[in-house]
Amino acid sequence: GLLPDAYLDALFPEDRAARYDFATTDLAKPRTIVAEHEGVIRGFATTMPSRDPDTADHGELCALYVDPDDWSRGYGRSLIEAARRHLLDCGFRSAMLWMLEGNARTDRFYRADGWLPDGTRRTETMWGITVNELRYRCVLDQS
Repeated sequence: GLLPDAYLDALFPEDRAARYDFATTDLAKPRTIVAEHEGVIRGFATTMPSRDPDTADHGELCALYVDPDDWSRGYGRSLIEAARRHLLDCGFRSAMLWMLEGNARTDRFYRADGWLPDGTRRTETMWGITVNELRYRCVLDQS
């Protein structure tokens, strides 16, 4: 209910996959980590240095998606842990992300992992759809 059904129905994984470089070692470029089981990709997380000027010292979790058929099976938890490790390995101690406003399930997931909204909001047009987003931040190494 957060994005129009017609928009979601027009998305094809093959189109999106062509945009990703899964082998890059350039720390300034997005890095995508996939979760797979029995040869099927169940979800992915994409990280990079923050693109926001006021959080230039943060890493960014650009995307975290798990196939809805695989929700509550640990893929999201595994992906966010791998994303944290990668951002820490890149030298970041804090991270940020943008979340669609009104996504209660995602809000619970991120809060359980230590992410909290920082009060920053934006309206963004992505792929022709205008959305309202909230920014969350977390400390990566909570030990």
